[in-house]
Amino acid sequence: MFGTLMLIAVPTVLFRLLGAFGVGRFATWRVSVVHGLAAMLVFTATAHFLPSAVGPIPGRHDLVAMVPPFVPLPGLAVYATGVLELLGAAGLIRQATRRSAGIGLAALFVLMLPANIYAAVEQIPFNGEPATPLWFRIPEQMVFIGIALWACAPVRVATTRPADGAPA
Repeated sequence: MFGTLMLIAVPTVLFRLLGAFGVGRFATWRVSVVHGLAAMLVFTATAHFLPSAVGPIPGRHDLVAMVPPFVPLPGLAVYATGVLELLGAAGLIRQATRRSAGIGLAALFVLMLPANIYAAVEQIPFNGEPATPLWFRIPEQMVFIGIALWACAPVRVATTRPADGAPA
């Protein structure tokens, strides 16, 4: 149940450790978390294209099963969301595209929320495991939305002031 969150948390900590050891790209928690989300998205996007029961992640069949009945062409929707996740992950990596990627991913996560609710309510299993409960799915989705929005928020540039308090 906590697997997807660990797919963000573990890379985030590793990226931040790289920053602590002098890799300038990962000098802040914010950039490390954004890259952690990108790593999670690459991993989860692969599930959209792989058959079920290939490793510990749910596969395409599992994801198609969680698409609510009101969505036309559920197989195509699963492929499309997989492609969008990969594009979003790539967009998060580049500073120049991070804002657009963050906004796009936040919208994608909102649009995918009905599938998560449907899967929980209908008890759709993943990879033979019991369905993730709704009380976990919605907050988890909110974490993803929050990180995506944090990625696109403006970065404040620190200003320095002389010791006497006068503007620099």
